Amino acid sequence: MDASDGLLRRADPAALLTPDGVISGLNPAMATALGRPADHCLGHGFGDVWPASQRPSAESLVAHAVGTNGVAMRVLEFPGRDGAPTACLIEAQPVAVGGERLVWVHALNARNDLNSLLIPFRLAAKAANLGLWMYSPHAHQLEWLGGAPALAATFPDARTYLGTVISAVHPDDREALRHLLRPSPSRSSWVKLRYLTRHDDWHRLAVQTRRIRLGYGGPERVFGVVRDDTKQEKSKEQAQAALAAERQRAKEIAEFSAALITAATEQELRQVVLTRLAATFYGTGAVLALVDQGRLRVSTDAGIGAGEVEALHDLPLDRPCPVSEAIRSGEPEFIPNRDDYIRRWPHASDYPRLARLGSDYAVSITPLGEAGTQPLGAWMVFSAGGYRPEREERTLMGTLADLAGQALRRIRLQQARVELASALQHTMLPALPEHLGGLEVAARYRPSRDGLDIGGDWYDAFVLPDGAVALGIGDVQGHDVDAAAFMGQVRLSMRAIADQEPDPGTVLRRTNELLVTMDPARFASCTLLHIDPLDGQVTGASAGHVPVLCARKDGSHRIHELPGGPVLGVVSDTEYREETFTLDRDSALVMVTDGVVEGPGLTLDAGLERAGTLAGGALHDGLTAEETADRVLDAAVAVDHADDVAVLVIRRT
Repeated sequence: MDASDGLLRRADPAALLTPDGVISGLNPAMATALGRPADHCLGHGFGDVWPASQRPSAESLVAHAVGTNGVAMRVLEFPGRDGAPTACLIEAQPVAVGGERLVWVHALNARNDLNSLLIPFRLAAKAANLGLWMYSPHAHQLEWLGGAPALAATFPDARTYLGTVISAVHPDDREALRHLLRPSPSRSSWVKLRYLTRHDDWHRLAVQTRRIRLGYGGPERVFGVVRDDTKQEKSKEQAQAALAAERQRAKEIAEFSAALITAATEQELRQVVLTRLAATFYGTGAVLALVDQGRLRVSTDAGIGAGEVEALHDLPLDRPCPVSEAIRSGEPEFIPNRDDYIRRWPHASDYPRLARLGSDYAVSITPLGEAGTQPLGAWMVFSAGGYRPEREERTLMGTLADLAGQALRRIRLQQARVELASALQHTMLPALPEHLGGLEVAARYRPSRDGLDIGGDWYDAFVLPDGAVALGIGDVQGHDVDAAAFMGQVRLSMRAIADQEPDPGTVLRRTNELLVTMDPARFASCTLLHIDPLDGQVTGASAGHVPVLCARKDGSHRIHELPGGPVLGVVSDTEYREETFTLDRDSALVMVTDGVVEGPGLTLDAGLERAGTLAGGALHDGLTAEETADRVLDAAVAVDHADDVAVLVIRRT
């Protein structure tokens, strides 16, 4: 018997390797542990006969022993014949056998120190920010092994009987826990459990188990890793609740807008306002004051008694009071408390409701119409508890008041439905921001025809809180009152979302989700850009809209197809990809609706080339953004087609 036989004549797995890690001999226990016939191991690299997950550790073990000419140890996992891997402490050390230098690797007997085999599992769990426990089936005990420190408070006892743990698990989840502890040939999937701590707090835990044998011929244990998803689940629930509230509010605003548009009489308009206004803006009551022959005609909702505002009824419009001043000036008024009201309007006793304002009771007064136009009226929203509307709320209230004013004007001119639709369409096309510092913005819109056949083309431009400029253009399916109303809803939703999350892809995604939830039976295409006036960086995305045109000072142009996704309001859970590029100085982006570039006898490609050529020529001729928009629009309306046209030009100076 030579020396190599003595090294391999062991009950535990052992092998002899060349210094470069090739197996020159192994005992039956090693071949059995590796799950391979001995002759399939001889002549192969030591790392090659291990499972892929263990290969790097096996190879580094041998390399360390050879490199240091000393003893090296690692905990490695043999694959196991019954599906449960065997964790063993493997030692490698250089030896001389018959004058030949070899490496002897063998499994150490760790039966008296099983904890040494647990160290790699503890380290891995801690690195992954997971908790680690071990279950002994025969003792029916769970032992907490550590891992993420934050989870230790959830399991304060180092050893706990299984029955104690099960009693803390939600009854509906107990069978899932028992299933995790049953013998299984492989790693389990992640299972969610609700666990009640000693502080009577329910935690949302995710658990995954794995069966492992500790040492060659040693005991079998079930190891579990646990992740605390409590905060994540709560955040998810809060986000879902916020989204549901946002969807509900968007639905209510959309219904409010549509009801204003379709009101055909003053009675219908009063009904729409007084049943929805206070609820929409979190008020305790609402008042509608309309001007009739220079005097106020006042109506109230259920939150305010008619007697409380009796002094306002039949009041001449030229009398000094906050309501009449708001109507005459076209500017909204906000009265935060009683002291502010009395200071600004000393004759408080003339108007009982306002005089009785508490110290934390406020009123928002919004005129129905703009300054310089015929006075129409105003509405008032009363709020308690020190409520102060945010900028977004004030903007929305003003927009809806403009819609109500337009409705009232058209009703009084006896052109209710046709004129209301047209008024909505133009009201929803905003005034463009001025003095953008490095950018010129111009827009043009022209309907295709009069009558009920009114479409939903729109554009928008506004400054975001970070100083960037958002520009959008779009087209709603259809040509009727509902299309105009839906157009307004889309634009309002996008502006409200962009104020909080300005990225174009995010705005389109969230707008799409709101529209899909509303189930409007319509869809809208859109292009949305986010432009930094300082460096000209543009981020854009498209929802099934026509490409953007980029015109240059030298008269050239290119057609820029933005990434994105399908039209809005059709497919849920849609992501809209973005693209970022730079708008050079003395260049312009031209955004159009399909009516500009398509028509009878004019294909989309030909129309885009024509519009791009016109825009490039305008820049070459030194024209402004306003003049460039006119040139593109005038050429479009000359084509005989039955569609709206909208043009939005952004030139970097």
